Amino acid sequence: MSTLKLKPSLADVLANTQIPALPTSAMKLLELSQDPNKGPADYAQPIEADVGLMGQVLRFVNSSYFGFSREISSVQQALTLVGIRTIKNFALWSAVFSIVPNPKIGPFDLRSLWQDSLRRALFARSLGRELRLANSEELFAAALLQDMAIPFLLKALPSQYEQMLERRVKERLRLSSLEREAFGWDHAQAAAHLCRRWHLPEDFAVLVERHPSVHELLSGSKPQIAAACVALAALLPACKDTEWSEESEFQSWFERIDQNHQISLPELMAKVDEAMEGFAPILNLPKPEKPLAAYLAAPVA
Repeated sequence: MSTLKLKPSLADVLANTQIPALPTSAMKLLELSQDPNKGPADYAQPIEADVGLMGQVLRFVNSSYFGFSREISSVQQALTLVGIRTIKNFALWSAVFSIVPNPKIGPFDLRSLWQDSLRRALFARSLGRELRLANSEELFAAALLQDMAIPFLLKALPSQYEQMLERRVKERLRLSSLEREAFGWDHAQAAAHLCRRWHLPEDFAVLVERHPSVHELLSGSKPQIAAACVALAALLPACKDTEWSEESEFQSWFERIDQNHQISLPELMAKVDEAMEGFAPILNLPKPEKPLAAYLAAPVA
């Protein structure tokens, strides 16, 4: 008599996975963000107490990405010039980056995941700014962390994920689709679980959770444009891809977001490419061999 093989539930998988706590500095920043009366001097304290984080923040604000004419030498000055939300989100991403595992499984490469995530984050922020959305910095952070659960899941379910990663490349399928087929849940839901476990804002967890759902976000009578910016970024090609298999779907949803045709997609892609040039070295990531603008220039098969 054959027995039915049960699909592992997300709750069980994460319960049996060692998920570290965020560093103290990150937790303090999250606590500060709950009080609108806190200013640059308050946020500077936990950053300055973490020597490694302080160095990263100063390197970040002194990069070509911002292009200040003089060196920024203090964290408080950085917070004042660049903005609390930008520095806070960068610090939180750095904290997550420091605790995510690097499983050596199949074709998975952690640096490639962060490289792809950075380009998607820069796109989501740029699109949000073009649309004059108030939360473009949150869109950046959500797109940057949308795939952060994947390394944890690979470590928890190595054989299953190795097969899915191989199928994703060979069959050009989305990982979230393969996950739902195999488990009934996906890495976006797992990432949202991590957000809530680390007490990140609920709005942020929802942005992360819904990034595979651009159709649902834009098909209703009240399209959710901000969340759709993050979801649209997920359709960008990976930095190692020579072809863009989801370009037609991307273009269709981009037109739905930009209903007034006020955004030039080639110009937007060029801005993202330029930002990637300045930002990638800050995080010790390689620059993509093929810029986004080059995918648009290629003929559609």
